[in-house]
Amino acid sequence: MLLRNLTLKQCRVFAAVARGGSMAAAAQALNVSPPAITLQMQLLQEQVGLPLLERLPSGMRLTEAGQDLLAAIQRVEVTLEEAGARLAALAGTERGTVSVGVISTAKYFAPRALAAFARTRPGVELRISVGNRAEIVAGLQQYDLDIAVMGRPPEEPIAEAHVIGDHPHVVVAPPEHPLAGCAEISPAKLEGATFLVREPGSGTRSLMERFFADAGIAPKIGMQIGSNETIKQAVIAGLGIAFISAHTVEAEVGTGRLVVLKVDGLPIVRQWYAVSLRQRQLIPAAAALRDFFITDGRGFLPLLPPPGPPSA
Repeated sequence: MLLRNLTLKQCRVFAAVARGGSMAAAAQALNVSPPAITLQMQLLQEQVGLPLLERLPSGMRLTEAGQDLLAAIQRVEVTLEEAGARLAALAGTERGTVSVGVISTAKYFAPRALAAFARTRPGVELRISVGNRAEIVAGLQQYDLDIAVMGRPPEEPIAEAHVIGDHPHVVVAPPEHPLAGCAEISPAKLEGATFLVREPGSGTRSLMERFFADAGIAPKIGMQIGSNETIKQAVIAGLGIAFISAHTVEAEVGTGRLVVLKVDGLPIVRQWYAVSLRQRQLIPAAAALRDFFITDGRGFLPLLPPPGPPSA
């Protein structure tokens, strides 16, 4: 039996009749005329196709079908009340689910910022995805992500990007590299060096290519590697040097496993952004996270490691 045309008005009229025991009592409770109650009950009866009420000398009594329908109506009312409570919570910034995309290079600071935000709003559920630029942009465009943390946002007018803070890029080498102790290194001196690079299309790879194109040189590509962690380990092992986000090498430079080369024109400083789709209306919790990145995100950025050989 299909009840798809059943209306909330009919259900509430029936519940009022069941509570009051008569059409007149339902009309008084709902502040409508008795004929209006009678009409809605007739429409409901036609929908159900079974008797819902039976008349007794003492008044009306629910049939078995009427009892089942009333129980279902009561469950619907409870569900609507719960939905109303959830919607009211979502209207504030304390509840809701926010999907965040983090470009792989940003994983060195974004989790700390997200953890700090979560401590202030324990009712907000954060779903975090880490990927390369193409994956994060696709997630935004497919509405899988509410907010993305990235270094090069999609072109306007699709994206709305807000600056989080500076994003410097440097060249790193193992401490025993011949250029590690040089006070000034022109880009031309790097032309014969072997570079370990990210995949084409990554933000870091694109920035490196523009830097060397502007310098009029073509770096020697020794190996293409899909993650910053593997690039760092390969540089430490002596397989080459790398143009990389300074925020990814803070720990290794601090412990002397890597050094930042003093290359003229570096660091190149770009920006970190909190990005969302312009045409998408964020729920309040997602908007609060975006605002948190804008106002407080800078404080979670790693320090720029100093260039040159490690101190003794």
